[in-house]
Amino acid sequence: MRWLATLLLSLCLSACFTSGKRGGESPLAIYDFGPAPSNLLSAPRKQPIALEVRAPLWFDSLGIDYRLAYLDAARLREYARARWAGPPAQLIQQRLSQQLGYVTAGQGQTRCLVRIEITEFSQVFATAAGSHGVLQGRILLLDRSRRQVAELAVNLEKPASSADARGGVEALTLTVEQLAIDLLAWEKRLAESEAARACF
Repeated sequence: MRWLATLLLSLCLSACFTSGKRGGESPLAIYDFGPAPSNLLSAPRKQPIALEVRAPLWFDSLGIDYRLAYLDAARLREYARARWAGPPAQLIQQRLSQQLGYVTAGQGQTRCLVRIEITEFSQVFATAAGSHGVLQGRILLLDRSRRQVAELAVNLEKPASSADARGGVEALTLTVEQLAIDLLAWEKRLAESEAARACF
């Protein structure tokens, strides 16, 4: 009888290891911002402008971050089975370069630099079921001597279609698309000002 109990215990243990955590996990989901939208420029730039996107280390890892504002807004969490394809700052820089014709800082001669400093890039849950993507920071226009010419505060929110990583990625992608639109409008306003006219 003891051997039968030992056999049953062994079978139970093997079933646990087969269908447990490793066997039952869904594959890791890798996200970027999807295919690039159309270029927003109506005509090529008269002169190249460099772009540099910066983010603090905790927002520039591969983790997709979220906050439970209704529970503990100061705690930053990461989805366990979802990751960005690259650091968010690099993904944002690539997308803005595609849409607005920027060149990477340090590549070639450019008269001015647009620097974007990201301070928040996460999915924020106001309730357990309702969330939105948040992109916050500031945009700086720097001249050839890297002196600040102009500054624009960034505070963008887009609703998420679902309370998961996929919904968060969709909402954050929309914030980046809105950032491109706002950035172009800001440039057009600056082009009419005396201080920034030399950049455009």
